[in-house]
Amino acid sequence: MTIKVLSVASEVVPLVKTGGLADVAGALPAAVAPHDVEMTTFLPGYPAVIKALARPRALHTWDSLLGEKARLLGGKIDGHPLLVLDAPAYFQRDGGPYSDSEGRDWDDNWRRFAAFGRAAADIAGGAVKSRKFDLVHAHDWQAAMALAYLRFASPDGARPVPSVMTIHNMAFQGFCGADKFAALGLPPHAWSLDGVEYHGGVGFLKAGLEAASAITTVSPTYAREIRTPEFGMGLEGLIVSRGERVSGIVNGIDTGQWNPERDSALPAHFSLKSLPKRQANKRALESEFGLEPGDGPLFVVISRLTWQKGIDVLLECIDHLVGLGGRLALLGSGDKAMENAFHAAAMRHPGRIGVRIGYDEALSHRMQGGGDAILVPSRFEPCGLTQLYGLAYGCVPVVARTGGLADTVIDANLAAVMGGVATGVQFNRVTYPSLVDAISRTFTLYWQQDIWRGIQRAGMKTDFSWGRSGKAYADLYARLIAEV
Repeated sequence: MTIKVLSVASEVVPLVKTGGLADVAGALPAAVAPHDVEMTTFLPGYPAVIKALARPRALHTWDSLLGEKARLLGGKIDGHPLLVLDAPAYFQRDGGPYSDSEGRDWDDNWRRFAAFGRAAADIAGGAVKSRKFDLVHAHDWQAAMALAYLRFASPDGARPVPSVMTIHNMAFQGFCGADKFAALGLPPHAWSLDGVEYHGGVGFLKAGLEAASAITTVSPTYAREIRTPEFGMGLEGLIVSRGERVSGIVNGIDTGQWNPERDSALPAHFSLKSLPKRQANKRALESEFGLEPGDGPLFVVISRLTWQKGIDVLLECIDHLVGLGGRLALLGSGDKAMENAFHAAAMRHPGRIGVRIGYDEALSHRMQGGGDAILVPSRFEPCGLTQLYGLAYGCVPVVARTGGLADTVIDANLAAVMGGVATGVQFNRVTYPSLVDAISRTFTLYWQQDIWRGIQRAGMKTDFSWGRSGKAYADLYARLIAEV
């Protein structure tokens, strides 16, 4: 029997992306399809999404979806079913999915994504007669209220539908004041400690975690970390209370999009059997960033420039990196002070530091294909995808030992190097001494080219496709459905 899953996500590649959530939501339908799962993606109708729909079909209408008119449109995404909430008052706006063109969060995000959740619950509950679902899979706080509506305000006559709540980043939880509760259309008994109430307001992620049949995170280590105050962001008690209902399934990568043997973004294609061809990509990347060509390692950073990503500590280490003979190419955006600090570093070290503020998908491929090592000094990282891309492209990850970084990179200690299984460099604490030491270790390994090539090849041999993770999700779905 084919399991039919409604995947509720606020962003999905290739239609809209601000982070790794979009990559995962975009990859899941194909990842679970070989395991007899048909996944339908449900997405807000942002301008780019509506524009991308080819001959959409209206499947349902709401005269008042939390006070606004809305339609449900049907289409396809990469050959898989797609549903889009066409609610112009909520989603037809200039700017990003969550903020305006100046980067300010929309004041009504609580209403926008509550309406999105209400619509998802209606769909799962049978609002569209031709679309029946066995399970709902909600991603992050923007989709979490779907599970609260299913629990407290399920459509009349709806059969029980189990659910999965996936945490891509516990730091983003969604919250609105108690004065907004009445507008959500939930019954009074939903306002409770085991319902939607959270610190005197409405906690979106908290509500989803309480209501979910199972909770997943995007790596096993992060699933353990969020049980502690350091990583639980105030919800560690709830996570502990859910016990074995919480698990971690590591993200995969799209090996069709990320394959150095046929990546159209790369000046030169290569494989683990033809690593010397990478050198042409390195020379091209140096030229693109205005860097002096050289024999020393070229480090790359592809990241949001935030405290979470440890970028403040990396800034402290730049002079050390350059002093050892390294160079750095950075692509990212975020904190304005950090952006300015990188520009200042580039001026201080002309030809040694190159900076691009913003995001460019094709450039990120060229950086993975031409850089020697990718720096990921995150203070916490639920899974991370950049280190996985680095492994696939022979761009050796230098990572903090946390979350998915700990699960996916094998440190180049003596035993791992001798055993031929080392794939990168790990360090414990995101501090100046620890990161400086990791950078220095990377230089030492790099100058031993036989060892360095072995680390590159071990990383490129690692299978981080969606095969194993897709089966893990499909098995979880089957277990939850069997419990109903």
